[in-house]
Amino acid sequence: MSRDDTVAVIGAGVIGSAVAYAFAREGRTVLLLDRAEPGTGGASFGNAGHIATELLEPLPSWSLLFGFWRELSAFGGALDIPPHRALQFLPWALRFASAARHRERNTHHLAPLVKPAVERMAHWLAEIGRPELLRRNGHLQVWFGPRSNKRAAADALAMERLGIRTEAAPNDILQAIARQRMGRREETQVAGLWFPGTAHVVDPLKVVQSFAGAALQRSAAFERAEVRAIEPLGGRVVLHTDAKTVTVAAAVVCTGAWAANLLEPLGLRVPMESARGYHVELKDHRPLSDKPILYADARIYVTPMDGRLRATSFMEFAGRDAPPDPRKPALLRKRLSALGYDCGDSGPGWMGPRPVLPDYLPGIGRLERSSVFYAVGHQHIGLTLAPVTGELVSDLVAGREPRLDISAFDLRRF
Repeated sequence: MSRDDTVAVIGAGVIGSAVAYAFAREGRTVLLLDRAEPGTGGASFGNAGHIATELLEPLPSWSLLFGFWRELSAFGGALDIPPHRALQFLPWALRFASAARHRERNTHHLAPLVKPAVERMAHWLAEIGRPELLRRNGHLQVWFGPRSNKRAAADALAMERLGIRTEAAPNDILQAIARQRMGRREETQVAGLWFPGTAHVVDPLKVVQSFAGAALQRSAAFERAEVRAIEPLGGRVVLHTDAKTVTVAAAVVCTGAWAANLLEPLGLRVPMESARGYHVELKDHRPLSDKPILYADARIYVTPMDGRLRATSFMEFAGRDAPPDPRKPALLRKRLSALGYDCGDSGPGWMGPRPVLPDYLPGIGRLERSSVFYAVGHQHIGLTLAPVTGELVSDLVAGREPRLDISAFDLRRF
């Protein structure tokens, strides 16, 4: 089947759906392809809903390298690297360590994409008639214990150096957090910061569905199909799916943790790992605040969403296709209970693979001398960067100079 006027977007997570909408709003004919319904097949479904304009710095840093053991789940942290994966994981880990040397440079590249994220998300959701999905009231970060004030002050100073505004968390909310925890622990000393420039969405899946739906209302079509191979052919691209072969004018790979399957046979190196996250949901649980709360000590992010609280945690490097670890949601519920949440021993939960490249920069670019493009590896901030990425990829495919410098995101850096 030939669709010579069509741009195919492979992957209907938040990045792929945003890219499809960016094309459709410019009047392009778009074919959105995924093996699952938009937003349901990867990491987009279960994220924390956080628009993380404070995360200007990529994760690799000297402080993390020298203190990473503190982040291991065995010591109460969120990081889990199963011993049986140590040798397989080592090459990625060495690249991660190397990236720590370039954190300042990589922050220079990443920050321009992150800083406008709330404004771009607000603009897009208003444009498609779904502004109610976004809450622009920031988030809270809290610490417990005798050093909590010092830790809050140190974080505020670090944010100030990055140009990120913080304020002391409202005292009434801190008291509510302390009271809720008081029944479970003796220690109730708490300090916190409010980040007024961040935002959150009340349902990440609805955001993805809204982007995809807005694209379909314009010039896009959606097909459930698994693309198994991509073949550049002259100025066109042949897609080999599980059902048929389709020829299109151009293709954009937005398959997250599965990107290497399609891009590496084309000669690109894609050292992708899956930092798997878990969430549990507390249906009809009263929120302590209308703002999300990051419990820094417990590495848990609690977001008020429509009719529920969603609590997210963990960075599990067990491998993309490993089965979920049932101990993770149980441990998350135990830690939530220690924070005073009434979550019980069971309930709705989820696990999904966040696609991370070792330098924690995304991959955005074009396969040389072809009409194959890619937007992959958005690590923990795919929702944050979705509209910005959609606009950048639209520029790239249209042959325009991208509105931001994306040269550092070319996968040829590997």
